[in-house]
Amino acid sequence: MNRRTFVKTITAGTLALLCGCRVRNRFNILIKNGTVIDGTGSEAFQGDIGVIGDKIAAIGNLKSTTADTVIDGKGLVISPGFIDIHSHTDLELLVNPKAESKIHQGVTTELSGNCGYSPFPLNDSDFLQEDADAFAKYGFHINWNDVNNFLLILQNHKISINYATLTGHGNLRSYVVGKNDVQATPQQLKLMMDLLRQSIENGSFGLSTGLEYAPGSYASTSELIELNKVVAQLNGIYATHMRDEEDFVEEAIEEALTICRESGVSMQISHLKANHPHNWHKLDHMLEMIHSASASGLPILADRYPYIAFGTGLSAFLPLWARQGNEAEIISRLNDKHLIPQIDKHLETQGKNMGGWERVVITYCSLKDNKQLVGKSIAHCANEKNLSATDFIRSILTREKNRVRIVGFGMSEDNLRKVLSSPLIMIASDGNAISPQGILAEGQPHPRYYGTFPRVLGKYCREEQLFDLPTAVKKMTSMPAQKMGIPKRGILAKDYYADIVLFNSDTVIDRATFENPHQFPVGIDYVIVNGKITVSQGEHTSARAGAILRHSVS
Repeated sequence: MNRRTFVKTITAGTLALLCGCRVRNRFNILIKNGTVIDGTGSEAFQGDIGVIGDKIAAIGNLKSTTADTVIDGKGLVISPGFIDIHSHTDLELLVNPKAESKIHQGVTTELSGNCGYSPFPLNDSDFLQEDADAFAKYGFHINWNDVNNFLLILQNHKISINYATLTGHGNLRSYVVGKNDVQATPQQLKLMMDLLRQSIENGSFGLSTGLEYAPGSYASTSELIELNKVVAQLNGIYATHMRDEEDFVEEAIEEALTICRESGVSMQISHLKANHPHNWHKLDHMLEMIHSASASGLPILADRYPYIAFGTGLSAFLPLWARQGNEAEIISRLNDKHLIPQIDKHLETQGKNMGGWERVVITYCSLKDNKQLVGKSIAHCANEKNLSATDFIRSILTREKNRVRIVGFGMSEDNLRKVLSSPLIMIASDGNAISPQGILAEGQPHPRYYGTFPRVLGKYCREEQLFDLPTAVKKMTSMPAQKMGIPKRGILAKDYYADIVLFNSDTVIDRATFENPHQFPVGIDYVIVNGKITVSQGEHTSARAGAILRHSVS
């Protein structure tokens, strides 16, 4: 132990041994001399925090008290643990329960199951596909098909963060209706509603949609209204990746508002953005629509990550009709000489809208032979192989069986600032909990997986001053906690769970880049989850004190 470590974090038990006396300490953890930002948006104040077990026991001037472990917070901000309300973490926690890319950002809680996908419910055919995918990617088999068993498995695995999930509408629809472009019958809709009710009663926090993705995209507005009536009855939330974020983004917002209004559900618009340069001017009206709806009483918020590139699967560029059905059916269409001209025409339009295929970069391929493509643009890869961009896209998707991930630089920095500044916007990563080591280090993922929260604190709060620090923290803590309806988290207060972050507001910043994303941020010194120090002086302690959070329908 070096001298700095000894001075910064010292146990009273050690001092008792040195003096030969027996000490009974008031707190398990005492954080002294810090600047407290409690998550409510209130002004910062100087204070100390005492923790007993998994709860905050006291806040104030506690300098005369003792504790098993004392953390000197001088020069640091003490805030609630950050809540990532739009996450895609699931199986990754079974690979590496330490949740490293999230916990190093100060994230202590995340809500997964977004964009219409969750690892449940699974019918027999979907179970076989998910099981095969998990074994191919991670080397293990899955042994659940519903939310209850999935959460029990995570609980038994012991993880470093608190975990909650939504139910993916795409999974519901696949379970009952299938993966094709057909409307649900009244009987099928009732079965989906029953499955959704059961899922929420067993712990899901609500429903998510991915209306740009198959099969969720095939749902009618009326189907979504009826499903969300169930969510509203059970006090859940509805998170929507809207039907369009490009040419028809305003119409997509109007549909989302209609669903919210007609169902009475508490709604969250996922990663609010206007994609493609010719749509950037629409952002002001989009915000006006949302602010007006909120002012009229609709329970609506939105989330956003602090980057101008989106991340998704390459297959998202295919026409919607070409994406229906199972994997084999999609691949068959990509190689059908009668359909190729229609597919290519659509892809050409997509490339033009993006401003060229050089603005779309491959971040993940599953096959060893294609790993050298990672980090290169579609335009570059096509040129290397002496193919047109459309020929290359069809070829790589065929070989990879649709398992190609990309980032696309389609948004405006000015618009990003406007979105982040809105009082209705929460901060969220839209990313997974991964690691710089092992199988989770494969590929070149979007830097939001590692940098979202420190980037907002460092770049957009400190450097660009879009908002003050209490507002930035509120967007990461009490706002998402209240939206989710999780009790006693998101605020620093007596008897609340001890999910706490200590960060240096002068130095905190992301280090992950699009070229080199597997880098932890700087300036996040300590992270405490349920009263257990999980990051100490920037290093993971291997503590796994995270809780599985289940929605309460009452």
